[in-house]
Amino acid sequence: MAIKVIVELQAKPGRQAELKSLIESIVADHGPGQHGFLGSTRYEVLDNPDILVEIADWESAEARVAHMQEAAASGIYTPLGELLAAPFRATVIRQLP
Repeated sequence: MAIKVIVELQAKPGRQAELKSLIESIVADHGPGQHGFLGSTRYEVLDNPDILVEIADWESAEARVAHMQEAAASGIYTPLGELLAAPFRATVIRQLP
């Protein structure tokens, strides 16, 4: 069953543009070939310019878990640490039947 993942990322003050650019680069380089990845869209939070929200579509929760395990092993997301003011928060959701 298809899922969505809502990821909230808080950039260090004034570094939102860098964070957005890095995320877009990671998605461009690693997203299209990922098994089960259907795409994602990034949003800004209107009342907090340091927060970005990404909503990603996956074919299944299992495909996303496999990706996250591979990403952790390869360090794909390691560069984000320099730009984040706090750990990112991910909420995995699916449509109600």
